Amino acid sequence: MTETTATPAGDTASKPTVALLDYGSGNVRSAQRALERAGAEVTVTHDPKVVLAADGLLVPGVGAFAACMEGLKAVKGDRMIGERLAGGRPVLGICVGMQIMFEHGVEFADGEGSTPAEGTGEWPGTVEHLDADVLPHMGWNTVDVAEGSALFAGARPDERYYFVHSYGVRDWELITDGRTEAPLVHWAEHGRSRFVAAVENGPLWATQFHPEKSGDAGALLLRNWVDTLR
Repeated sequence: MTETTATPAGDTASKPTVALLDYGSGNVRSAQRALERAGAEVTVTHDPKVVLAADGLLVPGVGAFAACMEGLKAVKGDRMIGERLAGGRPVLGICVGMQIMFEHGVEFADGEGSTPAEGTGEWPGTVEHLDADVLPHMGWNTVDVAEGSALFAGARPDERYYFVHSYGVRDWELITDGRTEAPLVHWAEHGRSRFVAAVENGPLWATQFHPEKSGDAGALLLRNWVDTLR
């Protein structure tokens, strides 16, 4: 098992600790550096003790839904996510790290057939192919931010964020029982598809875009999340 702990210069006693889940999906270094700049002390790991003890857990993800889920289960990451959320402990998912929080992912292999895969099931819904002439959706896009957002606090309404994906959640409505607060769901558009761009749901937050690659706009969002861990 390999762990990388980065300790920026200065006193780290008051820095929130973040476990950056290493399960073989995505370049974790850019997320690590972005979190450090946001004021966190970051450990890249899949050690359950470290993951469960950290103030926050970041779940990255790049590539295919099914492959990410396979890697996640191989290190029992799905169980770690579930345990943290059951205890009200913050988790942030990015890109496919957001998609795997849903029940299912459907990846179109050849335009004729599809291969469904099970996600972690933290949210109901299916990740499916975007309806657009140009894919992947790669580049900068605005987000329709729901009122009262803590994640986007201080961000300009016309701010743009960096997306790289061909799949997304296009149809999702989370119905609560009246005893729990409904999640804040933020949307974006590409081609003929309106899709979930970010979610704030109690201790579970997630973004379809990459805040760590979104310049000052993304840095603000990561600081907002890290500030909730203090």
